[in-house]
Amino acid sequence: MEPFPLPAGVAACRDTLWAAGWPAYPVGGCVRDLLLGRPPGDYDMATAAPPEVIMALFPHTRPTGLRHGTVTVLTADGPVEATTFRRDGAYRDGRRPEAVTFSATLEEDLGRRDFTINAMALDRAGRVIDPFDGQGDLEGRVIRCVGEPERRFSEDALRMFRAVRLSAQLCFGLPGETWRAVERCAPLAARLAAERVRAEVEKTLCSPRPGAVESLFRLGVMERYTNRREGKFSSLDRLPRVPLAQWAGLCAALDQDPAELLTALRLERRICSPCQRGFALWKSGLPHTAAGWRRALAQYGQQGAQAAAWMGDWAGEDSSAALEAVLASGDCWSVDRLALSGGDLAALGLRGAEVGKAQRFLLSCVLDRPQDNAVPRLLALLEREFPAGP
Repeated sequence: MEPFPLPAGVAACRDTLWAAGWPAYPVGGCVRDLLLGRPPGDYDMATAAPPEVIMALFPHTRPTGLRHGTVTVLTADGPVEATTFRRDGAYRDGRRPEAVTFSATLEEDLGRRDFTINAMALDRAGRVIDPFDGQGDLEGRVIRCVGEPERRFSEDALRMFRAVRLSAQLCFGLPGETWRAVERCAPLAARLAAERVRAEVEKTLCSPRPGAVESLFRLGVMERYTNRREGKFSSLDRLPRVPLAQWAGLCAALDQDPAELLTALRLERRICSPCQRGFALWKSGLPHTAAGWRRALAQYGQQGAQAAAWMGDWAGEDSSAALEAVLASGDCWSVDRLALSGGDLAALGLRGAEVGKAQRFLLSCVLDRPQDNAVPRLLALLEREFPAGP
């Protein structure tokens, strides 16, 4: 196999450490991605150099994790996380080791990692160092733990979510030993911060295989957030790979009120609120006419209506196309789209609550007859409805 080239900034980081007498190796996901022919999203470096030496060798660094030996080196090709070879102590909280020891070898450092495909390094010549046969698992397209899987998941329960997420992102399988270990360790997931779980679930949903999120529910690692394990998860493949669409689809697949699931996972309001409004619209029955979608837009807002349409798409109704046609038409569905603005109404002599009352009346007219959204017609409607003023 030909040696793998590195970006100049990453290679300079490695070479600077070697020149100072400290072995350094690109490790982890960047090696995996290079072997898969994918551009790495970032680069990690494992090195014998202690953190204080790393900070002394490079002019631009950030002490991003000194307790665990990590310093971020800022290079012309982006940040490189340089971490000192280490052994991990006991994991008592199911997330991080209580202590680390910085007197390890490269192989010992690789041996503490989660999965074999993430436990490879590149030597100084760009050749792969692979003590746990990560290349074999890449060829077999499976997610396998380094060493005993239950031990790996007991050390860090988030690894169970990462196993499913990686399988979705890479289109790999979970072999029986990995699957059974997650099932046995599933109760440990209750210890994890909801924000960390949410991030892994969202990455799974926005992957090339969003339906793989089903494994998280079947394996029982989501029981802190919902007691539902079954749903039509495969239909998530019909939706765009963006967070709002996929979270809306997940609520539909589970047939669960977003106020329960998404709030428990501490999703941002920009996701929770549209999903809640959309779920209410979806459960009440989606519109089947352009006028119906205009009224839905007026009542639930654009994002709420879009979330509902995606739920309809999940169910096979192709609702987004109908909604997009209304949005593309330019028809009025909110008071700020009326041809007469609030300022125009004030200029006609309306004051305070009168303006809002007139706007609501005019909107109710043009929702059914969008062609009436023109100044002369709106003025005529006002005069007819309020001959003596609103």
